[in-house]
Amino acid sequence: MKLTIAILLLTIMSLVAAEGPSRSGPELVIIPTKSPVVTFRIVLLRGAADDPKGQEGVAALTAAMLAEGGTKKLTYEEIVKRMYPMATSFGWQIDKEMTVFTGSTHVDNLDKYYALIREMLLEPGFRDEDFQRLKSDAMNFLKVSLREGNDEELGKERLYGLIYKDHPYGHHNMGKVSSLEKLTLEQVRAFYAKQYTSGSFWIGLAGNLPAGFAEKIRTDFGKLPSGGGIDRTKTSPTLASGAVIDLVQRETRSTGISIGFPINVRRGDKDWAALALAASYFGQHRSSYSYLYQKLREARGLNYGDYSYIEYFPRGMYQFEPDPNQARDQQIFQIWIRPVQPEHGHFALRAALFEYDNLVKNGITKEAFEDTRQFLTKYVDVLTQSQDGQLGYALDSKYYGIPVFNDYLKSELAKLTVEDVNRAIKTHLKSDSMRIAIVTKDAEGLRKAIVENSPSPITYNSPKPEDILAEDKIISTYKLTPKEVRVTPVSEVFQ
Repeated sequence: MKLTIAILLLTIMSLVAAEGPSRSGPELVIIPTKSPVVTFRIVLLRGAADDPKGQEGVAALTAAMLAEGGTKKLTYEEIVKRMYPMATSFGWQIDKEMTVFTGSTHVDNLDKYYALIREMLLEPGFRDEDFQRLKSDAMNFLKVSLREGNDEELGKERLYGLIYKDHPYGHHNMGKVSSLEKLTLEQVRAFYAKQYTSGSFWIGLAGNLPAGFAEKIRTDFGKLPSGGGIDRTKTSPTLASGAVIDLVQRETRSTGISIGFPINVRRGDKDWAALALAASYFGQHRSSYSYLYQKLREARGLNYGDYSYIEYFPRGMYQFEPDPNQARDQQIFQIWIRPVQPEHGHFALRAALFEYDNLVKNGITKEAFEDTRQFLTKYVDVLTQSQDGQLGYALDSKYYGIPVFNDYLKSELAKLTVEDVNRAIKTHLKSDSMRIAIVTKDAEGLRKAIVENSPSPITYNSPKPEDILAEDKIISTYKLTPKEVRVTPVSEVFQ
């Protein structure tokens, strides 16, 4: 039986209040339920942004060594063998500010399961054979999976690299190929010793926990070196004015477009809910009702998805909802134009910017505001319908200093007016420092067309309404004035 939102709110807020800001030991976030399944989300408040210069990828490789490597006593194969009868596993995820280790088990197996994961996290073996295997996996992920196998993720991550160049967020969470090639096992050991401190851990637990179990975990993790807590010392990126377009040259049958710029708004800030509503209206992920989707896919059949976001959302092509525990101190507004036919790439870019300019200039209507608010008020419960989701969002709410996410967003939405949203759009979504990453085969040809502002008329296989055709004429010559348009070979991305 699930807790009501009200009880959940009281439970989490009492725990957060009891813990307060960073203490010498790990902090606990507990959601007691009657479920026989106990869920773990063990968050380290360190991530890829903490990679030392020249060691980009060491945070991810350290996490991989813990979750997919052996302990001092057990090899990884032995760990997998012991978990198999319990029908469970142990995973990890890394982002800029957070590394999270996840797992679940039936309460009957809790002691055996926890004994394994405690040993994995607190007594890692750091074997060279695990290091070489996982280092190779990381490099292959960047060189093969991203560069050669996934245009969408390639473009999105390239966009982040453009925006956060020379910033701690500036490299992929898995690192850089050139840095990974030189990483050593001793550097992984050093990162673990420095960053895996008791005060940098938040222990998230949900389920029907036995008495004293949470305190046992606190005691175990409290034996780590002291220190830690949230690090908000990283400055915002400084981008020169003027749009920059980076064309990634890759052998591909499509053209993918990622557009974005930094916003100085994060969850918990005054205008966050207003921007969340604006982004949902303009391009709700996997929604056929959002404005951009209707304009580009439904009306014109350009591609299969056109979305916008105010928070990081990786792996969007595989899932409908974002994963929790990717909380960031800094975010960007972004538009994703999922791959279009190459001959329509220039038009699709113009169409996206045309509609973005209209959003900033005109805002949204009262009717659209009410419809989107109603949608988000219901949609937020989808994000926390599972015990794992409740726990993940509770940990994120602790990071951002807000109440339980469902109640927070519903309360903020209820207070919003359409005037609030349109003011927030004009305040935060107007940028003269836009960055655009485009993955395409004929990068030089597209660069020439953009620089020369060549017309980009579009033709269709079936008749279109007159209003669409009239708008196409405007879009096909919509003037783009980037400061720089350059071509980057795919081999240089993530290097």
